[in-house]
Amino acid sequence: MTVPPAAVSTHDVTNQVPPLAGFDPLACDPALSDALLREGGTVELGGLAAAVGSGEYREHARLANVHEPVLHTHDRYGHRIDEVEFHPSWHALMRLSVEHGLHGAPWADGSHVARAAGFYLVSTLEQGHCCPISMTYAAVPPLRGTGFETALQTRVYEPGLGRGKAHQLAGMSMTEKQGGSDVRTGTTRATPQPDGTYTLVGHKWFTSAPMNDLFLTLAQAPGGLTCFVLPRVLPDGTRNGLRIQRLKDKLGNRSNASAELEYADAVGWRVGAEGRGVATIIEMVSMTRLDCVLGAAGTARAALSEAAHHVAHRSAFGARLADQPLMQAVVGELAVESEAATTLAIRLAGAVERGETAFLRLALPAAKYLVCKRTSAVVGEALECLGGNGYVEESPLPRLFRESPLNSIWEGSGNVTALDLLRALSRSPESVDAVLDELALAQGADARFDRALTVLRTELQHAEPRRARRLAELLALCLQGSLLLRTAPVEVSDAFLAGRLQPDGPWRTAGTLPDGIPAKPLLERVTPTL
Repeated sequence: MTVPPAAVSTHDVTNQVPPLAGFDPLACDPALSDALLREGGTVELGGLAAAVGSGEYREHARLANVHEPVLHTHDRYGHRIDEVEFHPSWHALMRLSVEHGLHGAPWADGSHVARAAGFYLVSTLEQGHCCPISMTYAAVPPLRGTGFETALQTRVYEPGLGRGKAHQLAGMSMTEKQGGSDVRTGTTRATPQPDGTYTLVGHKWFTSAPMNDLFLTLAQAPGGLTCFVLPRVLPDGTRNGLRIQRLKDKLGNRSNASAELEYADAVGWRVGAEGRGVATIIEMVSMTRLDCVLGAAGTARAALSEAAHHVAHRSAFGARLADQPLMQAVVGELAVESEAATTLAIRLAGAVERGETAFLRLALPAAKYLVCKRTSAVVGEALECLGGNGYVEESPLPRLFRESPLNSIWEGSGNVTALDLLRALSRSPESVDAVLDELALAQGADARFDRALTVLRTELQHAEPRRARRLAELLALCLQGSLLLRTAPVEVSDAFLAGRLQPDGPWRTAGTLPDGIPAKPLLERVTPTL
């Protein structure tokens, strides 16, 4: 006998938080909207924002991570194919980003600032698909003039391998087993051929987006470490000798395939001069580092939205969580952390747009160091705001938590990035003046900032490897403080300075701001509205 549903219901369940879907991510993120206008981004992002906040695309984000990519090394007849199969939701996310020009399009017909804002938005939605989007964006500068860059800039998503595709995606294949970040120790060999190509033999330990159409890679040519471009499909339509050995079983970024790749006499075209591989690839590294900052800021913002939405609709001990002073303090401080990260990230995109090379040499590695590291702490605190509801896989927070360390590792972990900052100091002394000129714009606005700036000047004069992390952190904090003092509401800048540059602090957990810092306006500023 079938039991009617009413017969098994024991009681009404109340105090449940509605799904966060159908909201406008621009409306609750004034830091992004203001920075976009300030840095010159004029492209309308409303259509992209509507998709990012929709239930449809949030479900695509979930499904793309539940149904992970599958490697097929051979077809049913035993032919080697080395292809990765993706869930349809992955392709929906990729199509969204490509059609909005977040890949290579800005190099041909777009604004880098608007593209950065769009990349940040889709990072709040789903982080895995951002990897091939970022690689394609970053591959265009080193490929200029080769003919390979043209198909990276079209806005039509065309998955799968094939000759003569109008749209292509690029990847990066650098690290090897014995070297990791030390790419100069690579042992992959490139042998020149009479037709001007090279054949490559070697094994790459971590290849981003192995399903893409072409790869930039480093190999030892007769003249030293050299950059090459390797297409998956050769001009005659045959498959190149790129063998996908296995996919990595990663902590996070589960929707995206990362692989060990073997070159079995793979055909490559030289990019740049022999022996100049690192110099050739460095612009690509810089662009992907910018996306690391944007992606980390977007991940933090996604976690903040979940926390702010939850406390706005959940009650405990007789009061709404958003009205309880300690919860206000916690989420309010997360909001300040997010605003500082977002404002700095879009400022860096503006510097790319305007060609502020000297400024970027220091500001970019410093921002990469601090913003990416702070993201894990922000996501962890946001998850805790949801309690047990944030710890179960039905919530987006576990996925965000697994994603949170990624950008801190990708394109140089903390030590590598901090030491790169020191190298920039020694090789480009003009970069110090460019950064100090930027910081001087806020000098005199707040005593706490002025004290930090004095300490920073001393650190810059006595930079050494042992103190590289201290310098990177302090520089990034000063850049954020300067921007917020000049552009943000006083309650935001005051909370930031009190939590990070206060003489008797800073305290290292959220919710520990000094008395007198109003937290409620900080929370209300960032809460999504359904």
